[in-house]
Amino acid sequence: MENYKKLIKGLVGNLLAILTSLIVMLPLVVLFINSFKTSGEANKMSLALPEKWMFENYAVVIEQGKLVSSFFNGLIYATFSVIIIIILVSAASFVISRNFKGINKFVYYFIIAGIAMPINNVALMKVMQALNLVNTRHGIILLYAAINIPLSLFLCYGFIGTIPREIDEAAVIDGCTPIKLFIGIIVPLLKPIISTLFVLNFMAVWNDFTMPLYYLNNSKQWPMTLAVYNFFGAFENSWNLVSADIILTLLPVLLIFVIGQKYIVGGVSAGAVKG
Repeated sequence: MENYKKLIKGLVGNLLAILTSLIVMLPLVVLFINSFKTSGEANKMSLALPEKWMFENYAVVIEQGKLVSSFFNGLIYATFSVIIIIILVSAASFVISRNFKGINKFVYYFIIAGIAMPINNVALMKVMQALNLVNTRHGIILLYAAINIPLSLFLCYGFIGTIPREIDEAAVIDGCTPIKLFIGIIVPLLKPIISTLFVLNFMAVWNDFTMPLYYLNNSKQWPMTLAVYNFFGAFENSWNLVSADIILTLLPVLLIFVIGQKYIVGGVSAGAVKG
């Protein structure tokens, strides 16, 4: 009887997981199929296969949607902001974790308070204008880094807390300076959380829409999210081209997620142990 109940629970759980997966995947499948249809067929937004596969839709989107330049813009913003986040957060987490008192404790709680606090775009715009960072690539990179540092610090601090202090003591006895200790011993141990932070922050920056909309006025500096928005305004009646545009925008972040998904659960769960 006990085994029978477990079997029923397992079947119900699997059915719910399959149903949830289908609900999530259905819009993506519709977009993918409609991206190969003619404009008339795509307007129905159905799951029916196209009468003729229009592979040239993607060529039209890449040419007229300015996806090549927007792709590299988004890649630059995501990559450089993530590099800044990882360097600052890993170093700060190590220092704070190993000396969690006084000013370090205050700085830690002050920074992670940003996880819950909303962004005041009016005040942020004034600051960006005062520093001449509006409508600049380095400005949006620094903005993304600042926005994503609080959660990254919380996760990285928790992960470093699981590394035994005895490793530090042994390295110091062997003559390691603090910098050598951090770069040569601690950083290699941070590979799981660094991989997690890279994937999570890259996806967050790549998918963001509001920050470049507010702080980048030059269309030549727009990432792919704004390029899709602009493309939809010009081709709102051509759902086949819009679908192709969305698919091309999804591919990079989907690839990053598939490659790094094994690190996300482990890194987040380890990083949330302490904090």
